[in-house]
Amino acid sequence: MAEEKFTAIIVGAGPAGSTAAYLLAQEGLDVLLIERGETPGSKNMFGGRMYSYALNQVIPGFWEEAPLQRPVVKETVSFMSGKRSVSMTCQDQNWLQTPVHSFTLLRAEFDAWLANKAEEAGAMLACGIRVDDVLIESGRVTGVRAGEDEIHADVVIAADGANSLLTERAGLRKALLPGQVATGAKQLIELSADTISQRFQLEDKQGAAYLYVGSCSSGMQGGGFLYTNLDSISLGLVVNVADLQRNQYKINELLEDFKSQPQIAPLIAGGQVAEYSAHLVPEAGFNMRPELFGDGILVVGDAAGFVINLGYQVRGMDLAIASGAAAARTVMQARAGNDFSEQGLSQYPDFLKQNGVWDTMEAYRHTPLFLDTRRLYEAYPQVVTDLAADAFTVDGSPPEHLLGKMMRGVKSSSIKWSQLAGDAWKGGRSL
Repeated sequence: MAEEKFTAIIVGAGPAGSTAAYLLAQEGLDVLLIERGETPGSKNMFGGRMYSYALNQVIPGFWEEAPLQRPVVKETVSFMSGKRSVSMTCQDQNWLQTPVHSFTLLRAEFDAWLANKAEEAGAMLACGIRVDDVLIESGRVTGVRAGEDEIHADVVIAADGANSLLTERAGLRKALLPGQVATGAKQLIELSADTISQRFQLEDKQGAAYLYVGSCSSGMQGGGFLYTNLDSISLGLVVNVADLQRNQYKINELLEDFKSQPQIAPLIAGGQVAEYSAHLVPEAGFNMRPELFGDGILVVGDAAGFVINLGYQVRGMDLAIASGAAAARTVMQARAGNDFSEQGLSQYPDFLKQNGVWDTMEAYRHTPLFLDTRRLYEAYPQVVTDLAADAFTVDGSPPEHLLGKMMRGVKSSSIKWSQLAGDAWKGGRSL
């Protein structure tokens, strides 16, 4: 391995890396896919849901063979404040039409399947190997160092996650700041398939996705999630690292408290925790992206910051897959011209624009700044839940129209009318 030269070395067998490896191997290129874990997906923490369009473009009808859990037909967003909560639910059977809109899944199974697809196409998969550095000759990345081995390639694709070592070593990014990332923690809770379908009012093998904001993160920037699998629940929290450090909270303790909340406890009652995982999640969107390409190197997926959190929608896997596909197209073009320099790889952003990644990230580039508004995680959930409780309470008090209740609720809170108007304007433009 130390003496062989590959067309591409891809570090990280997640969705972005395996997609790139699959497409490049299909073209007959010499591809090495390196994974630090013992198996692909073994070291990945993931909420549990993938939008289907990106992978369907790479492997049409992939759901016929991929190890998926449940197609999502129900979306719920909940504001939590103490023992109160207000939820908005959308249920749409049209999401089951081909191509199916989205699926819940387990990364250990799915990543292994996708990496195996790349291996079947001709890529070499090497697991249990930690890449320590990139090789640089005359300012150009020429391969990677793993222990005592030096492995050479025309191009290296960094798919090594949010805290990407390769992008730092290649000089494409400075060390991440705590405010740019969040810590995600998840428990996989086993429940029978029938119990899940009954509790979440789902037809057989259909799924639900729940997002929570408010007291679940103790007023810090972040939120909770719950996804239904075939016979388990993916339950977790994602909280900004800077907030965790500032308030000296431990994410595992917050997760245990989240599980005990009256909005959550009945949904997971009787379940057994089968797995716990934690992971860094990029939070700053386009504002934290590194240089996406350089001499002999491309950056994809979480390593490129391609994650979007809109509060009511979280996207990562679809953007990772699409960026892996764009990177593969870039390498194919560079190989055709035998030019893997920075100039030869400079079409990468154009391919990202063609498949929607660039425009999507650009459209929501101001969202992280808006979501840094602290009122979103404490004051607004309290106002919303207090107003709902007031609206549904009948206790013999003098009648009051809903507008009056709303005015009184905002007036009694810490939110100023100017802040409310400003947040509504910024939120509408950012989200």
